[in-house]
Amino acid sequence: MNGAGRREVFKLQILLGVLLILFSILLSAAVLLQSGHSAGLSGAIAGAGEGIFGKRRGMDDVLKRITTVFAVLFLLTSLILAMLHGV
Repeated sequence: MNGAGRREVFKLQILLGVLLILFSILLSAAVLLQSGHSAGLSGAIAGAGEGIFGKRRGMDDVLKRITTVFAVLFLLTSLILAMLHGV
């Protein structure tokens, strides 16, 4: 590969590295914003409150889809960056 081609690959690696960092931050935020699944005695106590006050079901579904999208983008960016690093 000539010098110009190496520079282009280097620029692409920098861009993908920045995107990888961005996707990792967004993926972490999407995971942290999701409500946890209650289990055990604390879930039984908190479950009673959900019947009275309602659930955040719609927002949880949106966050689940967003998390899936960011996870796929993170995975694809990682794979492409790993393949370019091998060039």
